[in-house]
Amino acid sequence: MKLDNINTIHFIGIAGVGMSAIAQYLAANNKTITGSDRYFSPSEQNETLEKLKAEGIKCFLQDGSGIDEKTQLIVISTAIEPTNVEIIKATEMQIPIIKRAELLSIILSEKKGIAIGGTSGKSTTTAMLFDILDYAGLSPSIISGAGLVRLQEKGKIGNAFVGKGDMLIVEADESDGSIVNYHPAIGVLLNIDKDHKEIAELETIFQIFKDNSQQFIVNAAHPLAAPFSQNNDFDFSSTDTKAGYNATDFHQEGLEISFSINNIPFQLTAIGKHNMENALAATCVANQLGIDLATCSKALAAYKGIYRRNQVLGRKEGVWVIDDYAHNPAKVAAAIQGVQPLADKVIAWFQPHGYGPTRFLRNDFVEAILSVIRPEDEIYMSEIFYAGGTAIKDISAKDLIKDIKKKHPFAFFVEDRNDLLENIRPHLKENAVLLLMGARDPSLADYAKMVFESI
Repeated sequence: MKLDNINTIHFIGIAGVGMSAIAQYLAANNKTITGSDRYFSPSEQNETLEKLKAEGIKCFLQDGSGIDEKTQLIVISTAIEPTNVEIIKATEMQIPIIKRAELLSIILSEKKGIAIGGTSGKSTTTAMLFDILDYAGLSPSIISGAGLVRLQEKGKIGNAFVGKGDMLIVEADESDGSIVNYHPAIGVLLNIDKDHKEIAELETIFQIFKDNSQQFIVNAAHPLAAPFSQNNDFDFSSTDTKAGYNATDFHQEGLEISFSINNIPFQLTAIGKHNMENALAATCVANQLGIDLATCSKALAAYKGIYRRNQVLGRKEGVWVIDDYAHNPAKVAAAIQGVQPLADKVIAWFQPHGYGPTRFLRNDFVEAILSVIRPEDEIYMSEIFYAGGTAIKDISAKDLIKDIKKKHPFAFFVEDRNDLLENIRPHLKENAVLLLMGARDPSLADYAKMVFESI
């Protein structure tokens, strides 16, 4: 499919972060974009809706009213079921329907595409690489899974931007297998950890991703990613493992980290070794695109972060409050470990999402949390976020807490998150971090702000 002759496109589920990014990208490229979402309601204000409208996108209730004889293409995410009223209407009108990933692969093929893949760190690495290329004057475009703070400061959702150059950086998602659709000029593999799929299935998916990429760059320090190397000189490492780009001398001081890449010093506002690895990956790619390491360092010194990734809400009564999108075992462990240097005590709260994923990763969550939590740290969980559908509710976050409590006494289940602050208030003390983690639930950002304001 070519997009040249398609001018009017309708997105079903446009408020989703992946869908809204592509919708904005196409709107900025002079396509007529409409969209609907089940979260849109005439009686409730919706920030995403307002920002989409500001980009010239017409938004509708998910009742078919946004689809008419002018609609040439329907785009859906994997979350849209065949029984959706708009799917039925589009089918009756014989309007072509494609998935989000298929559309993104078409867009990527029309640019010099750089696809960032891996279980963790994709959004951050994508944002960092965009910042470097933009700082260097290459005017790149981006389609990401999270809003860049510096774009949000301009009133945008922040997960898409159209530059004047020929480079497009995208976050390539393995969770639904859609990464196999992309044929980028450069593919990047950050890591492989059990998440939505078993390791063997992920390895098969990433092998296809490698085969589809003209150049492939991997994290040589990650034991499961390293075997996918195309050329070790392309790769990066934060350990003694041989690679073309090595990060050394990591140090964290408060909310800043410093390190060196091939003996060039870097310093940026971020926390945790995982963010050093993300910066290393972005720098590795940028340098191979012709940007010198000193310029990469200057660009990342101004990096402002992305939405709900180690997002510092502030400090009150001696307590740092940090909001994070962490939702799989590796990310939850990295988020906890990343904030530990900030304070003597971490109080971590996690809201798992989805009964299937929580059941699949139960033991992995327990092991990951126990591997990083210190004796004085505390872990709280509230009940699993349910987004609807036909999920079997045969597991509870309480089950994970019971498992953790067998080896760590400070593990607590607070079924209703609205009761969290009441439960943790006696445990908050000077020089502590309150880390709030969770994904998929669109109310989490507002919840985190409410907790911070109520301390």
